[in-house]
Amino acid sequence: MNRRKLFLLLVIAAIVMVFISFDLHRLLTLENLQQHREAIAGWIDQNLVVAVVGYAGVYVLVTALSLPGAAIMTLAGGAFFGNLYGLAAVSVASTVGASLAFLIARFLLRDTLRSRYRQTVEKIDRGIEKDGALYLATLRLVPVFPFFLINLAMGLTAMKLRTYAWVSWLAMLPGTFVYVNAGTQVGQIQSTSDILSGELLLSFALLALFPLLAKYLVAFLRSRKVYAGWQKPAHFDYNLLVIGGGAGGLVSAYIGAAVKAKVALIEKHKMGGDCLNTGCVPSKALIRSAKAADTLRHADRYGLESVPVQASFKRIMSRVKNIIAQVEPHDSPERYQQLGVDCIAGEASFVSPWELEVRHNDGRTERLTARSIIVATGGKPALPPIPGLDAMAPLTSDNLWDLQEQPQRLLVLGGGPIGSELAHAFARLGSQVVQVERGDRLLAREDGDVSAVVKAQFEADGIDVRLQHAAAEFCVEDGEKVAYCDHNGERVRIPFDQVLVALGRAANTSGLNLERIGVETLPNGTVPVDDDMSVRFPNIFACGDVAGPYQFTHAAAHQAWYAAVNGLFGQFKRFRVDYRVMPWVTFTSPEVARVGLSEAEAKAQGIDYEVTRYGLDDLDRAIAESEAQGFIKVLTVPGKDKILGTVVVGSHGAEILAEFTLAMKHGLGLNKILGTIHPYPTWNESAKYAAGEWKRAHAPDRVLAMLSKLHAWRLGKR
Repeated sequence: MNRRKLFLLLVIAAIVMVFISFDLHRLLTLENLQQHREAIAGWIDQNLVVAVVGYAGVYVLVTALSLPGAAIMTLAGGAFFGNLYGLAAVSVASTVGASLAFLIARFLLRDTLRSRYRQTVEKIDRGIEKDGALYLATLRLVPVFPFFLINLAMGLTAMKLRTYAWVSWLAMLPGTFVYVNAGTQVGQIQSTSDILSGELLLSFALLALFPLLAKYLVAFLRSRKVYAGWQKPAHFDYNLLVIGGGAGGLVSAYIGAAVKAKVALIEKHKMGGDCLNTGCVPSKALIRSAKAADTLRHADRYGLESVPVQASFKRIMSRVKNIIAQVEPHDSPERYQQLGVDCIAGEASFVSPWELEVRHNDGRTERLTARSIIVATGGKPALPPIPGLDAMAPLTSDNLWDLQEQPQRLLVLGGGPIGSELAHAFARLGSQVVQVERGDRLLAREDGDVSAVVKAQFEADGIDVRLQHAAAEFCVEDGEKVAYCDHNGERVRIPFDQVLVALGRAANTSGLNLERIGVETLPNGTVPVDDDMSVRFPNIFACGDVAGPYQFTHAAAHQAWYAAVNGLFGQFKRFRVDYRVMPWVTFTSPEVARVGLSEAEAKAQGIDYEVTRYGLDDLDRAIAESEAQGFIKVLTVPGKDKILGTVVVGSHGAEILAEFTLAMKHGLGLNKILGTIHPYPTWNESAKYAAGEWKRAHAPDRVLAMLSKLHAWRLGKR
């Protein structure tokens, strides 16, 4: 830190110490001002100019150094100077003080932040350059954060001082007037009857209503700005247009039809999206076949003769397709048309915030308008730019289901949920699987003890798990496909027959013509959404994989409710999406099911917690089914039974997790789970036993000791 910054810090620290040491903050209270009101008012009458200038100077100092008391000083400005002089003094002083705080933060911290977090700062600066003035005005009118935080935070951006000053002055002016006006009424209170005066009640009514009025004003101004240059249609074809027939789109269309809105759903491929056709349904069907093969291979666990498994891969894949066909009617165009949804087979692109150009699969083109539009176009597997990978005809979770011959040697890139599920399934079906993961463990989002259980099971089932291996190059050597991976400074050679890439997903936004309406996508293709699921325009929404941050079918359905309801009724009330209780499951064996915080996340966020563990090897049902492995781990608030997070590692983990998810959603603690009757013997009893472990750890030892003495006394022993 250079000398100028150090000197400024010392000066600020000295002023703050004087403020605290002499209890000056006690002077800036409503009681103190009321107590000395007459004396202060008399002096002001004799020295008006000096009083206004001095008052403004103190106000500047308080706001510049973020000292407490600005709100009381604003009321005092009205009480002692009236609306005219009070408003002038406060508006000027607050703007000058805020600007000084802005400059102090910029001088002390911006260079440091830029050097350490350059990319993040540059991204923020681009946003500030584009919409900074409106964003600042929103914060000033509807203060989500205290004003002193706004001053400091904006100082760290690239916003120009003159922009900051005039926007702050203009946006703070309505609120300043409301507070100063309230101060004029407070200053006139002489007796209890004055409290019921119409003027005072009106002033405080304005004070209470101002945030609500400001909220609507900001929404109006934002709407005017964002729609500038666009001509809204005089009438519309639909209330709701939905792009994409996956989980998010289907739920959105269903909700719209259920409330009798006119809805159209546009899908260029198959209804049901990834979940039905290439994701959840086929993968779980394949996993079930793999589990059956494992059961036959290890039938001796159940007192039967183990059977050498000869997997007919064609029959397995035929079963997968048959299961898709059985589920398909649930998501079919016929069903949704019966519900009242117009199902359109085609591809849509934006023409305006209310208009789409639809290219039908039969070649026709038409334009459709709607009051609200929902983008639910899903995602696709991401293919990294690794040299030679394209020439290997890589498998992904999309094209895997076209296989007719089982790979003898399968290389799986990625240790996340998709890679782990498919690696385990193919290994159990008889493929020689090598799983490559760049990180130091599988399922990196889970805790280390969870990853260790999964890795141990994978290795027991014959998977060659290669951690800290990064795929660097693919080639063909002597007719054999080979991957070269970097591992601890060495180049490792891995031969294979086919490679499955499971290194994340990217959103489907190409062809939507989002750039025409000024919507910029993030690096992974997702569109940035607000907490009401809107995308830049208040009438355009996104949900599912295209919106992030979760890539689960149930997350897409959850978001779709908010997108549809806000799209249809957002003019009256908007709902903010709630991610506080979001469960997910990785369907390996054992299953890994989690909701809420992991230990790693709690530590990273600085959240105190206690851990309760219950081993599933103690559960009677697990023992009876020879699947007594895994555990339940529950994080709770220290000393309390409030659940912060739960992970279940074991057979039927997804079903066991549901009880903890319900408890977290509705604020029920472990005591409620413990007090619930669970049928015996079931897997869900494990939830009760986990709660029992917490109860034993928090037993009231002193009370129990006293009870022990009581029972001994009642036996007549001395």
